[in-house]
Amino acid sequence: MAAPEKKKRHWLSHLSFGTASVVLSVFLLLAYLSVVVDPAKAWFFTLFGLLYPLVLPLAAGLFIWALVRRSHMRGLLFLALLPSLFFAGRYVQFRRSDPAGDPSLKVISYNVGLFAHGPSDNKRLALADSVSRWLRAQEADIICLQEFHLPLDVSMDSWIRQHFPGYKAEYYVLTGANGHFGNVTLSRRPVSGKGKIDFEKSTNLALWTDVRLDSATVRLYNCHFESYNISLSNLVKKDGVVEETERKMRRSITERPKQVAEVLRGVDNAPVRSIVLGDFNDNPLSYTYMRLLRGRHDSFVKAGKGFGATYRTLWPLLRIDYILAPKDLNAVSYTVPHVKYSDHYPIIATYYESRRGE
Repeated sequence: MAAPEKKKRHWLSHLSFGTASVVLSVFLLLAYLSVVVDPAKAWFFTLFGLLYPLVLPLAAGLFIWALVRRSHMRGLLFLALLPSLFFAGRYVQFRRSDPAGDPSLKVISYNVGLFAHGPSDNKRLALADSVSRWLRAQEADIICLQEFHLPLDVSMDSWIRQHFPGYKAEYYVLTGANGHFGNVTLSRRPVSGKGKIDFEKSTNLALWTDVRLDSATVRLYNCHFESYNISLSNLVKKDGVVEETERKMRRSITERPKQVAEVLRGVDNAPVRSIVLGDFNDNPLSYTYMRLLRGRHDSFVKAGKGFGATYRTLWPLLRIDYILAPKDLNAVSYTVPHVKYSDHYPIIATYYESRRGE
């Protein structure tokens, strides 16, 4: 009886291994396709791209095991993993030599999370003071903030002048019962124009600001695209949470492409080159990212090191904040400081200006 049982276990092992290989390979294929499928037409494709950082190491581990076992599935897994040689660099970068030249421009983008994610005994205004001190210490030329929040009894103009001396401030906030909420762009370079793009049926928006650099004017789009609005702590606390979570995810996923299209219309009609940055609420393997990347480079891919994840709660899985710069603005460095003032990490990029292109 021992031999038949051993043979049966061997057969089941092969079946399980083969099934897992096929499932992961198909999942990776659908993740790759998510960059070209409009979520407004098939919203669930975004979920495959969202889960890609989890599936990739599983598929890679299975491929290594297939090589060891000399499994016939190694060919399928190899083909499924091959495109990741291109896509994986959007999530993690290994050490490289820095480009020659000293940076002439330093840019920060930071979703400050309403100043509501610091230590429990730290009031919002106290946390806002801490964030502003940290930002001033970075001595950036341009600072773009999302989910900025101040109480109703605090003047935006006065607070910004006090906390960011030397910066020209452009902001758009919604004022409601809970305070002032919106985006803020701060610049130590001369500002020659400004405006905003409102998104339909949303409190999210994009600010644009024309900033004079050493060589020419550049337009910055400080973007905050539709978020999932899902509280991780509530996922196990409420009845009907599955239906509610699906509804919120579907809305977020289908609204972002519309918002991206509005920003891109502005970019296409702008008289100068554009930097698009901010909290995109989407991962690097997404339709949103690919559309915004056209004509620009991802500064993390060009000059970053290590993991680029920016959402602190699920680090290192989620990279949703970006600085996408014109190709003739050469990235020198890109860092993601792990400061714990928000549920996001800030991102910092430095550049030197060149007309050589790439």
